[in-house]
Amino acid sequence: MAAAAGPTTVLVLGAGGDLTHRLLLPGLASLLGVEPEREVRVVGADRLDLTAAQWQARVEDSFSSVDPPASATTKVVKDSSYRKTDLLDADALGELVSSCGSGPLVIFFALPPQVSMKVCELLRQVDLPSVTRLALEKPFGTDRESAATFNALLHRLVPEDAVFRIDHFLGVATVFNLVGLRFANRVLQPVWSAEHIERVEIVYDEDLALEGRAGYYDGAGALRDMLQSHLLQVLSLFAMESIASLDPRELQDQKAQVLRATRVWGGSPERSSRRARYTAGELGRRSVPDYVAEEGVDPSRNTETLAQVTLEIDNARWSGVPFVLRSGKALGTPRKQIVAHFRQVPHLPTGFEGGAEADRLLIDLKPGAVSLTLTMNAEGDPLDLEQKTLTAKLAVARMQAYGEVLSHILDGSQLLTVRGDTAEQCWRIMEPVLTAWSADRVPLETYAAGSDGPQGWPPD
Repeated sequence: MAAAAGPTTVLVLGAGGDLTHRLLLPGLASLLGVEPEREVRVVGADRLDLTAAQWQARVEDSFSSVDPPASATTKVVKDSSYRKTDLLDADALGELVSSCGSGPLVIFFALPPQVSMKVCELLRQVDLPSVTRLALEKPFGTDRESAATFNALLHRLVPEDAVFRIDHFLGVATVFNLVGLRFANRVLQPVWSAEHIERVEIVYDEDLALEGRAGYYDGAGALRDMLQSHLLQVLSLFAMESIASLDPRELQDQKAQVLRATRVWGGSPERSSRRARYTAGELGRRSVPDYVAEEGVDPSRNTETLAQVTLEIDNARWSGVPFVLRSGKALGTPRKQIVAHFRQVPHLPTGFEGGAEADRLLIDLKPGAVSLTLTMNAEGDPLDLEQKTLTAKLAVARMQAYGEVLSHILDGSQLLTVRGDTAEQCWRIMEPVLTAWSADRVPLETYAAGSDGPQGWPPD
């Protein structure tokens, strides 16, 4: 869909929060640095008391973290405005929307899902511009039922193609590179199936601890924060069937098809999931306190900081292949990658020595790189086998992931969004695990901050 003529107003609800300052505004700045012709007006709204000068200083500070050309952002900063607003007051909300004019409007919900739902209820009483798009941050509800309720509410406001459920992983160049890697060459496509791939790991281990995010994280945990959203989106791109074009609907249909076929390995969350929480330790030169001693943490919640779930995709292409999803915080070795482990050759000619390890394809998400490890003759004795790795480093992304996502929202393109039915499927996939964990049927293990997790956890 082509971008609407004239400036688009981005109305940020919850503009005083960390998400706006740390992700949204820097993402917009990175977009403007690449596409300075964009006509965008930013309007912030929140309960905070901010003068026009204070708000513009905040916008400029967020923009400066990206260091875009001043020529691309000066006008956007100057034209930005802020309105102190009680977003749960119907009259105040109506006045806020009216102040944005009748041109194209993107309402960005930088709010918790429960508050977003209340605001959407009130928006039903508001006259919205003919071109209105709703951009919503994860989580999309708190379970499958609430996600379905939220979707129904959104669809009473605007059609599905005007709803943009943001998962910034879809804007990460190395994640979307999966599409080109799979379908733009003849080398990998024929071996992309259970016939040749034995197992797949999708891992996002961080060497960051809580970093002051207890307000959100302690109510979510690693599984909801990462596996249920980001890593399932990566899985759907990795495992989907071929597409004829980069048509947003076709891509969304193929992703949805994969997720509908995905379930917990063996139907047993007790045997196919693990959870753990970090204790005090050392991250580099920094001492990290026990998670339960972090400010804002409620120990009774038993929030996990490391989650691992093994899934299966019940279709002809992937039947029998375990997909291991794992993510954790305060780990000694950051590991952000997708690994496809290939099966052993059907027959290794007698006489060769070595060749015990399987070949593998590794996609590093940060930094961006693709490595193919292959078994071949070793140097020296030609009867010895060893593995050699061929690596291609990917170019630096043209803009931040949020910038890519915002670009598509401003254009009305659904290519990098999460469709409503897939948001519900992601909850459906993980609900058995969440239920087992809440009933303490899966033990909560521990690991020292700075370690690689409990013994035996690394999937490889």
